[in-house]
Amino acid sequence: MTTYKTEFQHSIDHPESFWAEQARRIPWFTPPTTILEYDEQRHARWFVDGELNICHAALDHHVEQGRGEQPALFWDSPVTASKRTLTYRELRDDVARFAGALKGLGVEKGDRVVIYMPMVPEALMAMYACARLGAVHSVVFGGFAPHELAVRIDDAKPKVVVAASCGIEVDRVIPYKPILDDAIAQSAHQPDACVILQREQQPAPLGERDHDWATLVTEAEPAECVPVKGSDPLYVLYTSGTTGKPKGVVRDTGGYAVALHYSMETIYDVAPGEVFFSASDVGWVVGHSYIVYAPLLRGCTTVVYEGKPVKTPDAGAFWRLISEYRVKSFFTAPTAFRAIKKEDPDGKLLAQYDVSCLKALFLAGERLDPPTFHWLDDLLDVPVIDHWWQTETGWPIAANLHGLEPMPTKAGSATVPVPGFDVQILDREGERAEAMEQGSVVIKQPLPPGCLTGIWGDPQRFHSAYMAAFPGYYLTGDGGYFDEDGYLFIMGRTDDVINIAGHRLSTGEMEEVVGAHPAVAECAVIGIHDALKGQVPVGLVIPKDGFEGREADLESELIALVREKIGPIACFKQVLVVDRLPKTRSGKILRKLLRNIADGKEYGVPSTIDDPASLQDVHEAMKDRSVGAAHEARQV
Repeated sequence: MTTYKTEFQHSIDHPESFWAEQARRIPWFTPPTTILEYDEQRHARWFVDGELNICHAALDHHVEQGRGEQPALFWDSPVTASKRTLTYRELRDDVARFAGALKGLGVEKGDRVVIYMPMVPEALMAMYACARLGAVHSVVFGGFAPHELAVRIDDAKPKVVVAASCGIEVDRVIPYKPILDDAIAQSAHQPDACVILQREQQPAPLGERDHDWATLVTEAEPAECVPVKGSDPLYVLYTSGTTGKPKGVVRDTGGYAVALHYSMETIYDVAPGEVFFSASDVGWVVGHSYIVYAPLLRGCTTVVYEGKPVKTPDAGAFWRLISEYRVKSFFTAPTAFRAIKKEDPDGKLLAQYDVSCLKALFLAGERLDPPTFHWLDDLLDVPVIDHWWQTETGWPIAANLHGLEPMPTKAGSATVPVPGFDVQILDREGERAEAMEQGSVVIKQPLPPGCLTGIWGDPQRFHSAYMAAFPGYYLTGDGGYFDEDGYLFIMGRTDDVINIAGHRLSTGEMEEVVGAHPAVAECAVIGIHDALKGQVPVGLVIPKDGFEGREADLESELIALVREKIGPIACFKQVLVVDRLPKTRSGKILRKLLRNIADGKEYGVPSTIDDPASLQDVHEAMKDRSVGAAHEARQV
């Protein structure tokens, strides 16, 4: 590990010179001279006096360098039986024209634009068009319900909202326009205009503030790239917090571009002209980083996939895509392969495709369970690489650096910290833990380029949520340990955020919805293990005195309410009516104890929701007054 150790130590001991060297590898209008400085709260700021435009660096620059006819993206949509290829020149021209359309609607540098779209090329065009103008985009996942969209509109205060008329979920058309209209009706902030991409599967009627995408683009003049400072915001992406209100993670422009470019070579080992495929959605951070920006910054071709493995069209979908588009590096969440394994346990469908182009498989977004790791490792003749990162960091914190120095893999480990990330394990007193000793996973300041620079509109929340627990360190919210070889193992969240199929969602937000029901006196929502999705939420509810309805009806109403307010993405399908919940003497619900019960760590209760008997055991444990009584006695 000499090469890795040398590079990592350089990045930690001399961060300014290390990242100055990396910054020289992307095209700036004005190269930065101030590489690192700190704000008044001692938070790192990178490349503050440099000027660039990430749209120019990802599109115009490559056209200027002779890559204009190279494919920039392959769009593959089995749900619409459609495919499309866009070259760098074509994508640049489409982006420039849509940027002109936004400019015609009054969008300027610093304005916000909310994007609510499915996995179509126009979603990338909208993001790049905002970046071209120096506007700040905020993409909202197309599966979110009107309330969730409204919360984000109110927080970001966009001048314009860009949406599609519909999305397609497997074989079902989801009208987006009514969701958008409902969200705006709920919002205190009213955007000046909405741009609607009409899809033939379900066109939408347009209102007074609505504009048709195709008409606007036809009439628009192409817009040039607007120079922005390296520290200027590129986007706001909302992630779940431990309270109901989501956090708007702010990403800068220069640091993000430098970090993503570095990661494509060092971690993913892809060169200009090669094909990179990330099976995610542009609504999540993986989509932002490794579908939209990183591949094109590197001069690669990105695959944009509108569909889901197994269901659209079969369990061989990923193998087909890898074979057809000659994908070198593939990145997805373990949930996808657990679903494929269930449908095709022997991997017979793989034999139907030539995937000799694939050189590495990367997984992240949730813990890669050892059975899935071993199944993939046996099935494929390429490295199966688990790596770990967060919405807040924007790129991997720990990985097996395939492009720098490949290392032996260990099931359950994300391998080693990526250069730039000084990862440490601290105990409750803030002391550094020994090898094999679990504690809070933290990152010593300065955070490297590409990480969040704040919470939109709430700088105090940024500090209190991430920096206050251990001064001088960023708190990841995950627990874990290093083994004797320096490999990092992430054991799970230490807060009330759960990971559902690679998507982080707040149980606190679900509790707010459940607790608002007129028949509910008290409630708690916890995540419990699910063999396919990793975790799923379960609601524990105490009805109000005098409740005379049927428990089954209450459960159905609460499930429907969460689906309405948050969306199907929450996977909220289980509600247990209980007699009491364990509390502290001051009346605080002991959610950690509830999680321990669900995990089988207290009272011998099994943890797997797949087994109805196990779920019943959890239910009975919650209903059993001895659970609360035993804990209360221990507290006394």
